[in-house]
Amino acid sequence: MTAPGSHDDGLLDPSTVRELAGRLGLRPTKQRGQNFVIDANTVRRIVATARVGPEDVVLEIGPGLGSLTLGLLGVARHVTAIEIDPLLAGALPDTVRARAGDAADRLTVVEADALRVHSLGEPAPTLVVANLPYNVAVPVLLHVLALSAHWRRGLVMVQLEVADRLCAQPGSRVYGVPSVKAAWYAEVTRAGVVAPTVFWPAPNVDSGLVSLVRRNPPDTTASREHVFAVVDAAFAQRRKMLRAALAGMAGSSAAASAAIEAAGIEPTVRGERLTVTDFARIAEQLPERGSRRLRPG
Repeated sequence: MTAPGSHDDGLLDPSTVRELAGRLGLRPTKQRGQNFVIDANTVRRIVATARVGPEDVVLEIGPGLGSLTLGLLGVARHVTAIEIDPLLAGALPDTVRARAGDAADRLTVVEADALRVHSLGEPAPTLVVANLPYNVAVPVLLHVLALSAHWRRGLVMVQLEVADRLCAQPGSRVYGVPSVKAAWYAEVTRAGVVAPTVFWPAPNVDSGLVSLVRRNPPDTTASREHVFAVVDAAFAQRRKMLRAALAGMAGSSAAASAAIEAAGIEPTVRGERLTVTDFARIAEQLPERGSRRLRPG
């Protein structure tokens, strides 16, 4: 393997990216959030920030023309890349063979929608590193977090506004559903800002690097699905007090107040003040769908 950071590491430059796209007749589409990384130093930075090691099996989502894939293969034991575009999925192994020789033997390309993948196969990923499509970044990330607990760390690049929401803490202006649901699975922190100029076509906004470190979910008797339903209800109308926001789930505002109080929380608080553990405690006191009986406090 060529050491990461070497300028002979086969990484793509702007002219090569455009040449590959032209050869494939590819025109990047907003529909699929296609913004390809054209700066090799940004790829090196992502690989280094993700702390990819020689024993890692990396899951990459949306590899596109292969800019980040090549950087990952320069270090990792194996890369599994999920690509929805059949044109790009078919071309990626050839690009790797041309730029990185036998590294193609350590690449698995899965032609699929990442939101519809139900198994990550073997070898099981230990790490997720991805430039996520802007338009589906949050649902894809949450789906992949739920899909497998084998991977313990991740680094994803998303629109900066999305990065802020994922990393937000209770009380923040941008704290909401993505913040709470991501916190169920992992400690989520900002790991840097990436300028639009490193992409082709260049987006209109900065991107953010988001670091994820797996942790155990809250210790609760409520299912994840039920906790997430409570979170969705709490943020459906942000300005509502919690007792009003959860009245539909509980059957009435009074029942919602009783459940929230039984969880040790003030019913007049709003959802943006609560941690994921607070939501789990409330979910324990609220009936699952189809049941109207509150659990004993």
